[in-house]
Amino acid sequence: MPSFAKAVPLVFVLIWSTGWVVAGFAARHADPLWFLFVRFALAAAVIALIAAATRAPWPSSPRAIGHAMASGVLLHTLYLGGVWWAVRNGVPTGVSGIMAGLQPVFTALLAPALIGERISLKQALGVALGFAGIILVLAPKVLGIDPAMLATVLVPLVVNVLAMLAATLGSFYQKRFVSGGDLRTTTAWQYVGAALTTLPLVVTFGAFEADWNQTLVLTMAWSVLALSVGGVGLFLYLIGRGEVSRAAAYIYLVPPVSALMSYLFFSETLAAIQLVGMAVTAAGVWLAVRRS
Repeated sequence: MPSFAKAVPLVFVLIWSTGWVVAGFAARHADPLWFLFVRFALAAAVIALIAAATRAPWPSSPRAIGHAMASGVLLHTLYLGGVWWAVRNGVPTGVSGIMAGLQPVFTALLAPALIGERISLKQALGVALGFAGIILVLAPKVLGIDPAMLATVLVPLVVNVLAMLAATLGSFYQKRFVSGGDLRTTTAWQYVGAALTTLPLVVTFGAFEADWNQTLVLTMAWSVLALSVGGVGLFLYLIGRGEVSRAAAYIYLVPPVSALMSYLFFSETLAAIQLVGMAVTAAGVWLAVRRS
């Protein structure tokens, strides 16, 4: 078990880093909110089957079920739905990637007040370094963007920031109200809540449009099994076994690993400033998660 616990952060980062690639493939073939609704519904079914097969204990009270569903709304509907909608409506992926770095920042700022989690000076320095590293990693994608263009997507930019705040609040909510339950069954209820609340967003802001070709089917399969079942499960495990701020700090490693994946698999270039940013980010995460 100790070796498994040590491997969880690395496996989580590797899986979660594929999310940007998945979003790119999905956007070419489906409305993002419709794709997410199907993803959440399938994830709920898959995890419920796993829970039933392993005889996992289900929450016995409506209150516990409600907490799990509320956590799902924050972590999935508002977070993923907000980010995907923002990118689809004009927010450049590089800018959205920098905004993803706001989650550890929000977490460090809010943790003392919301859950009484003390943030040490070393952790604060790690969070600051990590955010600086993210900016360096994504600088080549951001520097060429016309500021006037960003002004035209002000609403999507605000939605993107609010989505990151929702992810932060969802992490706190998960830690305080849900972590005591069985991870399999509470996660199933999370996705039920996410699916039920994403459907009205599809009706209001999206469209029931998808080109179900082989690429989209494989993208959906990876999204459900690797990201929604595996990646989210590992993130919730990290939240449950430690401080929320330390779990959130691992998010900083996602953009650098995504950039490295793009270099290895899609022949994208890696600038020197990005390599420096990766080193700075790694140092920041090391400081933020290292225990004294």
